[in-house]
Amino acid sequence: MWGTVLASALLLTGSAPAVADTGWSPSPIVWTACPEDPDSPPPDGECGTVRVPLDWNRPGGPSISLAVARHRATDSAHRLGVLLADLGGPGSASTEFALTPGFFSPEVQARFDVVGFDVRGTGRSEFIECENTARPPGNEPADRAEFDALRQYSEQQVAGCRARNLPVFDHADTAANAQDMDAIRRALGEPRISFLGISYGTLLGQQYAEQHGDRVRAMVLDSSIDHSAGIERFLGDRATASDELFRQFAAWCDRTTTCALHGQDVFAVWRKALTVADGLPKEHNWLRDWVFQDMYGPHWDDAAQVIADTAAGRPPMTAQFQYNYASIRLAVVCQDFDLRIRNFAQYSALHAEELRRGPLMRGSMLAHGETMACLGVQGPPANPPHRLNIPRAPQLLLLNARYDPATPYSWALAIHHQAPANTTLLTYEGSGHGVYPRTACTRAAVDRYLLTRETPQHDVSCPAATDTRASTVPGAPAA
Repeated sequence: MWGTVLASALLLTGSAPAVADTGWSPSPIVWTACPEDPDSPPPDGECGTVRVPLDWNRPGGPSISLAVARHRATDSAHRLGVLLADLGGPGSASTEFALTPGFFSPEVQARFDVVGFDVRGTGRSEFIECENTARPPGNEPADRAEFDALRQYSEQQVAGCRARNLPVFDHADTAANAQDMDAIRRALGEPRISFLGISYGTLLGQQYAEQHGDRVRAMVLDSSIDHSAGIERFLGDRATASDELFRQFAAWCDRTTTCALHGQDVFAVWRKALTVADGLPKEHNWLRDWVFQDMYGPHWDDAAQVIADTAAGRPPMTAQFQYNYASIRLAVVCQDFDLRIRNFAQYSALHAEELRRGPLMRGSMLAHGETMACLGVQGPPANPPHRLNIPRAPQLLLLNARYDPATPYSWALAIHHQAPANTTLLTYEGSGHGVYPRTACTRAAVDRYLLTRETPQHDVSCPAATDTRASTVPGAPAA
């Protein structure tokens, strides 16, 4: 199986670039009250900023300010240190995540200062926001002319977004964020840190473990991004995962009387609903996007209702996405992965493979959207893909759902295989994106590891939860 998982990886350089000692040191953080949201209760924590070099290759050059938040350990006498947490996205504000009540268990909050920082381009750290003034063409071009029009539009969008968000736009990849994370560790005065990253936050954790593995106390990577994936796997693995999730949804409808499609041919109704959505004046099929987002929870009851309503000719409003994901992905995802498509012939071959691997969901809305958004990016990626290489890191705990639409289970297996001596895999035998707070089993395994640094002796699994309605992570990150 491992040969199949890894054979199609395109860029496997074997190691991350070494990180030189910059000779630069941050100032200690001055903690103050956090900004209040008038629509939310006052945050239970404190906030500050850390200044870091804009370009870590020029530590004496311009600097930028990063927002940091901290929830202090409630049992300071038995404090174990700092737990940095990152929600991913990209686009999520991890300062808010660190102060979210109830995500971490009371035992973890008692023993750790939970700290989050807004990575470059997010939240209160040099927020990246593009200005979209033109109606975008569809991102599934049917011929060379449509492909050329899409490329021209993408080039204009990328150039405009870059100009609007300089200088941080050119220095927002995850390798730079990992350097920032070590600056925050030093500003906190901590010799080592623990870390929990979800979704795209797992790439931040992986790159930190590569750069500063000897500074890691414990690290949880929940729903992992595989940085070794070339464009074929980036698209194809997620297309397969999306269809696997849809089959799980259909099986749920078959056995659940409250499903709006119970007793019907779910696949036939889905095809009918897709046809209805195809006929609406939108740039792409919003129904597929809506159902894909419901897979994160998973929110099967909502997916069933929107499919039923659309098939019956009553389509609801289109889904809305959170944060500045559509903007920041141009500066982050397009620099962390090599998603450059040369011409229409290459696109046609890639898209045909997407449809072959994911005919039900017509590929992955997430992977396809990211790849086509990167169409107008020039030059090679600043943070090129490579195999995970963490010889100085301690044992890390990987978590992944068996059925995950955004970070396929095959990616967790690939990462585990790339670093077998440093990783243990916990498989959640259910559906959705984000594992830690799903069940008593998943929470207990993570808490035990964070508190004791002891991973299971062998890879383990936790059974699926029965509730398919509750979201697992605040903010529902994009990836």
